[in-house]
Amino acid sequence: MRSFRSTETPVADIVRNLYNGLVRFTMRRVETLRRKSRRPVEHVLGERRHALEQLLGVDIRQAYLYEEALTHRSYLQVKNDPTVQSNERLEFLGDAILGLVVAEYLFHHHEDVAEGELTKMRSWLVNKKSLAICARKLQLDRFMLMSYSAANALAKGNDSVLADAVEALIAAVYLDHDFEQARRFIEERLLPLMLEERVMYDTNFKSLLLEHVQARGYSAPRYQVIEERGPDHEKQFTVAVYVGSSSVGIGTGRSKKEAEQNAARQALEYLQTRITPTTDPEEFLR
Repeated sequence: MRSFRSTETPVADIVRNLYNGLVRFTMRRVETLRRKSRRPVEHVLGERRHALEQLLGVDIRQAYLYEEALTHRSYLQVKNDPTVQSNERLEFLGDAILGLVVAEYLFHHHEDVAEGELTKMRSWLVNKKSLAICARKLQLDRFMLMSYSAANALAKGNDSVLADAVEALIAAVYLDHDFEQARRFIEERLLPLMLEERVMYDTNFKSLLLEHVQARGYSAPRYQVIEERGPDHEKQFTVAVYVGSSSVGIGTGRSKKEAEQNAARQALEYLQTRITPTTDPEEFLR
């Protein structure tokens, strides 16, 4: 009787060898990181450690991983210590883990949804806005290590700092425990917050506005910057959106793109109450 192995193709052997090699490399890397945790580290969490454990729902075994996950790169200039690491590498790993877990979650919970829609749903759940919502709900800003200027930017609404920290924390949980613990953290702590805030819908208001007006026989919306103010590093733009010659929405933002999205959102809300399928476009635009 031939063995199961003897019936496999050379391609199967290659795939198995690559997989086994990847697993061995990953395990060696994890073990190396765990050995590093035995080195003396600066524990900056202190008595906040228990509070962070409660927020994350995990037992912190290797504090340095979580400290690194909460360290913004701006803090390196403040600390001026070559042994202190920012969260950028952990962010890279956490992003990959988050994408896999969310994709698997959507695959099993939305069996009748086509691939294209699943891709959209995943992008809504893993984007910076959704992650920042989670970070603010968990009050991660209380634990962040950053410079004064970065903290000031965060207070003014720069959510990328918080979003990056969430991804880095996912990697910290994975390295401190395992993939299943990271999965539980995402599914039990992060996804409920995202779904509670209804982030899983299309927020590209410019695209939605275009579809709305063209489906009713109107020309494509036009966007015009009507005001710019503030210094170059803190510009604020005001944009008006027009359908035909009529201004149907105005929005402001720190960039032209953000202002256009806010204008489109206002316009969409306005038009949905003013335009019905039987509205004459010429009558509306007069």
